[in-house]
Amino acid sequence: MNGGTVKAASRGEGPPRLGPGDVLRVGGAGLRSRPMRVFLSALGIAIGIAAMIGVVGISTSSRAQLQATLDRLGTNLLTVAPGRDFFGEDSKLPAESIGMVGRMPDVESASATAKLADTRVYRNDRIPEGESGGISVLAARLDLPKTVGLTTAAGAWLNAGTARYPAVVLGAEAAARLGVSTPNVQVWLGSQWFTVVGVLEPNQLAPELDSAAMVGWEAATAHLAFDGHPTTVYTRARKDAVVNVRDRLAATVNPQAPNEVQVSRPSDALSAQNAADRTFTGLLLGLGGVALLVGGVGVANTMVISVLERRAEIGLRRSLGATRGQIRLQFLTESQLLAALGGVGGVALGVVVTAVFAVAQGWPTVVPVWAMAGGILATLVIGGVAGLYPALRAARLAPTEALATP
Repeated sequence: MNGGTVKAASRGEGPPRLGPGDVLRVGGAGLRSRPMRVFLSALGIAIGIAAMIGVVGISTSSRAQLQATLDRLGTNLLTVAPGRDFFGEDSKLPAESIGMVGRMPDVESASATAKLADTRVYRNDRIPEGESGGISVLAARLDLPKTVGLTTAAGAWLNAGTARYPAVVLGAEAAARLGVSTPNVQVWLGSQWFTVVGVLEPNQLAPELDSAAMVGWEAATAHLAFDGHPTTVYTRARKDAVVNVRDRLAATVNPQAPNEVQVSRPSDALSAQNAADRTFTGLLLGLGGVALLVGGVGVANTMVISVLERRAEIGLRRSLGATRGQIRLQFLTESQLLAALGGVGGVALGVVVTAVFAVAQGWPTVVPVWAMAGGILATLVIGGVAGLYPALRAARLAPTEALATP
């Protein structure tokens, strides 16, 4: 205490008042006297906060990337596939179903692929027949990229010329399995050589195309005994009419047996993935909360030990005129400062972890402001709760008892 405080107490002018600056200085002095212990206690808080900020930030960054993907690819893509008939047999979509879907009022575009069930693709003609690598061969319409949102990583998509000849476009995964990264390479497809004219980028709304080799509709008919029946019809509906189009697609594709048609919305799968990510995030936040609780116990332990070690200091302050309330305030301030140090460090560490992970994944870095503010607020609450008992214990010490303690 300073000289003015001592004189005021000796003149009997009542207990001195401590301003906010005085409280911070007194509380900070207690922390500066034990730097290693303070560091370790603050580290426990920081780990808990960093875990929570990292989980929220990585999850939010992932969802931002997913939303950007959906905005780019669109949520208005519908797919139609054949189901099963009354006897449990695989049904077929009519060959004219593509045109019928394209003429629907609320449909912007429609395209299709057809799986060539008995056709395989290999890197060369010396590979055993059973080692196809799980690559499917599809007949594809020329307007498929426009409808689905396909982009090429190398080469080009099929055109009116290449679609009539032995030319093939590989999905990203199919190209990797075949060891092909550039066009103008030949692969063994359907017992003859096909020339690779393009390699596609991965597509999240139509992942089945990533592991496929796609040939032109006409080339499949001429060289691979294709019967003209599509197995998947891709439909782009107006964004304000997606539900309406989905309800009418089955009857439009196969008016005679709409119950044998399956209609799905690929973006629903991504939304389900997003929901699963949210659930997983909740679990990880719970684990972060446990870590934060452990850090709070560390703060409480540090403050209790501090009270035991500083009984003489407490007794001296009480004998010089400090009130019990001021002693309580001093130790509560120390606890709050200790927790705040851990909170600020944890927020900074959590932001860094989020940024590093997001950049490594190619995602935007997004850390919600509410998460950072909530992290700091949580540490202040933890600090207040953890420091309450030590502060009350310090305030109950009588001056004579404290000074008499060896």
